[in-house]
Amino acid sequence: MRVVRFSYVDFDGKTHDDGEVTVLAAVADHVSALFSTLRERGFALAGARGMQHFRGDDAASMRANNTSAFNDRAIVSGSAPSLHAYGLAIDINPVQNPFVEIGKDGKAQISPAEGRLYLNRQKERPGKPARKGMAEEVVEVFATHGFTVWGGDWDAPIDYQHFQVSRSLARKLAALPPEQAKTVFEHHVKTYRQCRANKSRSACID
Repeated sequence: MRVVRFSYVDFDGKTHDDGEVTVLAAVADHVSALFSTLRERGFALAGARGMQHFRGDDAASMRANNTSAFNDRAIVSGSAPSLHAYGLAIDINPVQNPFVEIGKDGKAQISPAEGRLYLNRQKERPGKPARKGMAEEVVEVFATHGFTVWGGDWDAPIDYQHFQVSRSLARKLAALPPEQAKTVFEHHVKTYRQCRANKSRSACID
């Protein structure tokens, strides 16, 4: 794993130099470039602290609207390792981009709870102010740097904050020595970018 440190712009337009996420070393250079692009675009982040500050408590991190990556935990409502446990998933602005799951009673369970204010994902809302920090603005930025899977595309649950690589690629990268893993990831990024020159994003996701 490697800690990637970066600067970011908050929701008031102030620049901070204390952003950090922990990711698999093989993808660290692209993650650094990704966050540099977000800053250059003025994409707002509420904050980005390592999960050790929350003792690995994902719910606490979400309530704090914290952008994060590595967390050694299982998937929600399951036992398989989360892609966060590989250091190959990134969550951004959980309040603006909540996790939405439909319970057995048919009601939506929203995490964090404050995210209920952002269930309407339309960019233009008549009579309403513009909103910052919503993931739809940067889906292609993440994909261009190898994080081609966005939880906002899922049907159930829907995880607007979540970006990851495919599980098959995660397993391959985790099994390789760091330099070989980096080479494989670079090939993955190059393949996606070449595909996007002629096709839609959905057609280029492996």
